[in-house]
Amino acid sequence: MVLAALMLAAFTFNTAENLPIGLLDLIAESLQVSVPSVGLLVTGYAVTVAVASVPLAHVTRAVPRRHVLTALLAAFVISSLVAALAPSYWLLLAARLLTALAQALFWAVMGPVAVGLFAPEIRGRVVGALSVAGSLALVLGVPAGTWLGRRSDWPVPVALLAALGLASLVTIAILLPTSPPEEEPAAYGTSPDARRFWTVLAAGALSATGAFTGYTYIVKFLGDVSGFSPSGVNALLVALGVACLAGVSITGGVLDRFPRSALTTAVITQAVGMLGLYAAGTEPVAAVVFLILMGGALGPVFMTTQNAMLHCAPARTDIAFAANSGAYNAGIAAGAALGGLLLPLVGVRGAFLAGGLLTVGACAVLLGGRAFTRT
Repeated sequence: MVLAALMLAAFTFNTAENLPIGLLDLIAESLQVSVPSVGLLVTGYAVTVAVASVPLAHVTRAVPRRHVLTALLAAFVISSLVAALAPSYWLLLAARLLTALAQALFWAVMGPVAVGLFAPEIRGRVVGALSVAGSLALVLGVPAGTWLGRRSDWPVPVALLAALGLASLVTIAILLPTSPPEEEPAAYGTSPDARRFWTVLAAGALSATGAFTGYTYIVKFLGDVSGFSPSGVNALLVALGVACLAGVSITGGVLDRFPRSALTTAVITQAVGMLGLYAAGTEPVAAVVFLILMGGALGPVFMTTQNAMLHCAPARTDIAFAANSGAYNAGIAAGAALGGLLLPLVGVRGAFLAGGLLTVGACAVLLGGRAFTRT
């Protein structure tokens, strides 16, 4: 039940993070602001998570995880209700930033708590289950919230997320044991390795930067370069989400046996997908194939870096998880900004080329780290 509550919370946080993407025009019209201003609700969220993850994890390192998780979910419920009732853009932005602060610490704490409930030999599958829940937000949560918001009003799905957060809060508050954080089963890495830790952190940040240099503008690419109609683009976005879900499901099944190979394979697959879109994206069939490869790697890259933290964390795993989440979200923000800068200079194909080359750089970091370790 505790794992199910944590999976529901992961789904809820990820849905809340990305829901404004589907409701940009409705929120802008309702609050009488520009669409780019509403876009700040997403980019500001990612930047907040990137900046706050490690400091919050450090400040709360001595607080029992049950207390931390219930407080974070309470903050999520309150901030979501404030967002749903917000009469102004600035109050909505403040509520979103509070949600982002809660998410910054949630991802740091949730992973070690969840895997600590199970035997070490199946912890990779637990990380996979949490990643499936997070990926479902993009496949199910955001589309469903967008549909509901457009048939009622945008605050309705936001308030519904508060209800889901409350269900997770009550379950965790009742069922999760209270114990000192340093005594929990997954509090420390199984094979502490500072060099491996920094290698994974750098590769994850580079991968995220590369992915979002192109992915942020995938709708423009599929329409302008591949020539798909708006309805075709919508169908392909669903296919990309399904590919992401399939990717984390498959990778989660092999993560315990091949933790390092799973990470390298995910990054290589992302590079092939992005460079393939650049090279052959003008052909619709090729575009679909490489889009599926890219989508199938997006979720597994973050999942496999999180799993690596359970092994190589040089100290506490919650601090390592926070560093990894912060680095990845910094990559998301940097990638979106870089893509925006490249768009008027080299076009959307050029953005995918740059993203693919950055991902190749992440591959080089991983392979170089392996070679260095063996010598």
